[in-house]
Amino acid sequence: MNTGKYDPDKLPEVSQLRRELARVRRRKARWENVGNLLYTLAVAAAVAVLVAILALPILRIYGNSMTPTLREGDFVVSVKGSEFKAGDLVVFYLGNNVLVKRYIAGPGQWVDIDGNGNVYVDGVLLEEPYISEKALGDCDITLPYQVPENRIFCMGDHRATSVDSRSTTVGCIQKDQIVGKIVFRIWPFADAGPLK
Repeated sequence: MNTGKYDPDKLPEVSQLRRELARVRRRKARWENVGNLLYTLAVAAAVAVLVAILALPILRIYGNSMTPTLREGDFVVSVKGSEFKAGDLVVFYLGNNVLVKRYIAGPGQWVDIDGNGNVYVDGVLLEEPYISEKALGDCDITLPYQVPENRIFCMGDHRATSVDSRSTTVGCIQKDQIVGKIVFRIWPFADAGPLK
Protein backbone atom coordinates (compact mmCIF):
# COMPACT_ATOMS: atom_id res chain seq x y z
CA MET A 1 0.00 0.00 0.00
CA ASN A 2 1.31 3.39 -0.97
CA THR A 3 1.20 5.78 1.94
CA GLY A 4 2.99 8.57 0.11
CA LYS A 5 5.90 8.43 2.51
CA TYR A 6 9.46 8.61 1.34
CA ASP A 7 11.20 5.22 1.27
CA PRO A 8 14.93 5.54 0.47
CA ASP A 9 15.26 1.76 -0.12
CA LYS A 10 12.91 1.85 -3.15
CA LEU A 11 14.63 4.68 -5.04
CA PRO A 12 16.53 3.66 -8.18
CA GLU A 13 20.26 4.01 -8.22
CA VAL A 14 21.94 6.69 -10.34
CA SER A 15 23.36 4.06 -12.73
CA GLN A 16 19.85 2.64 -13.28
CA LEU A 17 18.54 6.13 -14.02
CA ARG A 18 21.36 6.73 -16.51
CA ARG A 19 20.71 3.41 -18.30
CA GLU A 20 16.98 4.14 -18.53
CA LEU A 21 17.62 7.67 -19.81
CA ALA A 22 20.03 6.31 -22.47
CA ARG A 23 17.44 3.68 -23.53
CA VAL A 24 14.71 6.33 -23.90
CA ARG A 25 17.04 8.58 -25.91
CA ARG A 26 18.02 5.69 -28.23
CA ARG A 27 14.36 4.82 -28.83
CA LYS A 28 13.52 8.46 -29.57
CA ALA A 29 16.51 8.81 -31.93
CA ARG A 30 15.51 5.58 -33.73
CA TRP A 31 11.96 6.88 -34.36
CA GLU A 32 13.33 10.25 -35.51
CA ASN A 33 15.64 8.45 -37.98
CA VAL A 34 12.74 6.38 -39.32
CA GLY A 35 10.64 9.53 -39.70
CA ASN A 36 13.47 11.36 -41.48
CA LEU A 37 14.00 8.40 -43.82
CA LEU A 38 10.27 8.19 -44.68
CA TYR A 39 10.15 11.96 -45.29
CA THR A 40 13.22 11.80 -47.56
CA LEU A 41 11.78 8.87 -49.53
CA ALA A 42 8.43 10.66 -49.97
CA VAL A 43 10.14 13.82 -51.24
CA ALA A 44 12.37 11.83 -53.62
CA ALA A 45 9.36 9.92 -54.98
CA ALA A 46 7.40 13.16 -55.50
CA VAL A 47 10.33 14.76 -57.33
CA ALA A 48 10.76 11.65 -59.52
CA VAL A 49 7.06 11.65 -60.42
CA LEU A 50 7.13 15.37 -61.27
CA VAL A 51 10.21 14.96 -63.46
CA ALA A 52 8.65 11.95 -65.19
CA ILE A 53 5.39 13.77 -65.87
CA LEU A 54 6.74 17.20 -66.74
CA ALA A 55 10.08 16.61 -68.44
CA LEU A 56 10.66 12.92 -69.21
CA PRO A 57 7.38 11.07 -69.75
CA ILE A 58 7.64 7.28 -69.84
CA LEU A 59 5.45 5.70 -72.52
CA ARG A 60 4.39 2.18 -73.39
CA ILE A 61 4.33 1.27 -77.07
CA TYR A 62 1.12 -0.23 -78.49
CA GLY A 63 0.80 -1.61 -82.00
CA ASN A 64 3.41 -2.46 -84.61
CA SER A 65 3.62 0.66 -86.81
CA MET A 66 7.17 1.37 -85.58
CA THR A 67 8.69 -2.10 -85.96
CA PRO A 68 11.53 -3.01 -86.12
CA THR A 69 12.65 0.05 -84.09
CA LEU A 70 9.94 -0.23 -81.42
CA ARG A 71 7.78 -3.23 -80.62
CA GLU A 72 4.50 -3.55 -78.77
CA GLY A 73 5.13 -3.62 -75.02
CA ASP A 74 8.36 -1.58 -75.13
CA PHE A 75 8.70 1.17 -72.53
CA VAL A 76 10.46 4.32 -73.69
CA VAL A 77 11.48 7.69 -72.29
CA SER A 78 10.61 10.84 -74.18
CA VAL A 79 12.04 14.32 -73.79
CA LYS A 80 9.74 17.31 -74.02
CA GLY A 81 10.61 19.80 -76.71
CA SER A 82 9.86 20.91 -80.23
CA GLU A 83 13.24 21.00 -81.99
CA PHE A 84 13.50 18.04 -84.35
CA LYS A 85 15.65 16.79 -87.17
CA ALA A 86 15.01 14.17 -89.81
CA GLY A 87 14.98 10.72 -88.28
CA ASP A 88 13.87 11.70 -84.75
CA LEU A 89 11.14 9.61 -83.11
CA VAL A 90 8.30 12.04 -82.39
CA VAL A 91 5.53 11.58 -79.81
CA PHE A 92 2.27 13.44 -80.47
CA TYR A 93 -1.42 13.51 -79.63
CA LEU A 94 -3.99 12.52 -82.22
CA GLY A 95 -7.41 12.88 -80.63
CA ASN A 96 -7.22 10.98 -77.34
CA ASN A 97 -4.33 8.80 -78.49
CA VAL A 98 -0.59 9.27 -78.12
CA LEU A 99 1.25 8.14 -81.26
CA VAL A 100 4.91 7.63 -82.11
CA LYS A 101 6.18 8.19 -85.65
CA ARG A 102 9.43 9.15 -87.34
CA TYR A 103 10.08 12.81 -88.27
CA ILE A 104 10.53 13.00 -92.04
CA ALA A 105 10.14 16.65 -93.07
CA GLY A 106 9.39 20.05 -91.60
CA PRO A 107 7.35 23.11 -92.61
CA GLY A 108 7.75 24.15 -96.24
CA GLN A 109 9.68 21.04 -97.30
CA TRP A 110 8.56 18.86 -100.20
CA VAL A 111 8.01 15.12 -99.65
CA ASP A 112 7.81 12.61 -102.48
CA ILE A 113 7.52 8.82 -102.28
CA ASP A 114 7.94 6.59 -105.33
CA GLY A 115 6.12 3.31 -105.97
CA ASN A 116 8.98 1.34 -104.39
CA GLY A 117 8.69 3.30 -101.13
CA ASN A 118 11.80 5.46 -101.59
CA VAL A 119 11.28 8.75 -99.72
CA TYR A 120 12.63 12.05 -101.06
CA VAL A 121 12.70 15.33 -99.15
CA ASP A 122 13.30 18.40 -101.33
CA GLY A 123 14.39 16.04 -104.11
CA VAL A 124 17.04 14.22 -102.02
CA LEU A 125 16.65 10.50 -101.27
CA LEU A 126 16.47 9.86 -97.50
CA GLU A 127 18.90 7.37 -96.02
CA GLU A 128 16.69 5.25 -93.76
CA PRO A 129 18.71 2.53 -92.02
CA TYR A 130 15.95 2.17 -89.40
CA ILE A 131 13.42 0.55 -91.77
CA SER A 132 13.59 -3.08 -92.85
CA GLU A 133 11.18 -2.87 -95.79
CA LYS A 134 10.19 0.04 -98.03
CA ALA A 135 6.57 0.48 -99.11
CA LEU A 136 4.29 3.24 -100.35
CA GLY A 137 1.72 2.07 -97.79
CA ASP A 138 -1.60 3.80 -97.08
CA CYS A 139 -1.05 6.98 -99.09
CA ASP A 140 -4.03 9.07 -100.17
CA ILE A 141 -2.27 12.46 -100.46
CA THR A 142 -1.12 13.96 -103.75
CA LEU A 143 2.63 13.58 -104.18
CA PRO A 144 4.90 15.47 -104.19
CA TYR A 145 3.47 17.07 -101.08
CA GLN A 146 4.54 20.33 -99.43
CA VAL A 147 4.41 20.31 -95.63
CA PRO A 148 2.22 23.22 -94.39
CA GLU A 149 3.60 25.88 -92.03
CA ASN A 150 3.77 24.92 -88.31
CA ARG A 151 3.39 21.23 -89.14
CA ILE A 152 5.67 18.23 -89.58
CA PHE A 153 5.44 15.18 -91.83
CA CYS A 154 5.87 11.86 -89.98
CA MET A 155 5.90 8.21 -91.00
CA GLY A 156 6.00 4.91 -89.14
CA ASP A 157 8.98 2.60 -89.63
CA HIS A 158 6.72 -0.30 -90.67
CA ARG A 159 5.78 1.46 -93.88
CA ALA A 160 3.34 -1.16 -95.20
CA THR A 161 1.00 -0.94 -92.18
CA SER A 162 1.58 2.45 -90.55
CA VAL A 163 -1.15 5.06 -90.86
CA ASP A 164 0.68 8.38 -90.72
CA SER A 165 1.13 11.69 -92.58
CA ARG A 166 0.72 9.83 -95.90
CA SER A 167 -2.96 9.47 -95.01
CA THR A 168 -5.50 12.26 -94.61
CA THR A 169 -6.74 10.35 -91.54
CA VAL A 170 -3.62 11.51 -89.66
CA GLY A 171 -2.15 14.20 -91.91
CA CYS A 172 0.73 16.44 -90.92
CA ILE A 173 1.22 16.99 -87.21
CA GLN A 174 0.66 20.44 -85.72
CA LYS A 175 3.37 21.75 -83.39
CA ASP A 176 0.90 22.00 -80.47
CA GLN A 177 0.10 18.26 -80.79
CA ILE A 178 3.73 17.30 -80.15
CA VAL A 179 4.70 15.89 -76.75
CA GLY A 180 8.41 15.46 -77.50
CA LYS A 181 10.82 12.92 -78.92
CA ILE A 182 11.77 9.43 -77.80
CA VAL A 183 15.39 9.08 -76.80
CA PHE A 184 15.74 5.90 -74.73
CA ARG A 185 14.19 2.43 -74.38
CA ILE A 186 14.02 1.19 -70.77
CA TRP A 187 12.12 -2.10 -71.30
CA PRO A 188 12.79 -4.85 -72.16
CA PHE A 189 16.10 -4.65 -70.31
CA ALA A 190 17.85 -6.73 -72.99
CA ASP A 191 17.15 -3.96 -75.53
CA ALA A 192 17.52 -0.96 -73.19
CA GLY A 193 19.51 1.93 -74.56
CA PRO A 194 19.43 5.06 -76.71
CA LEU A 195 17.14 5.05 -79.74
CA LYS A 196 17.91 6.40 -83.19
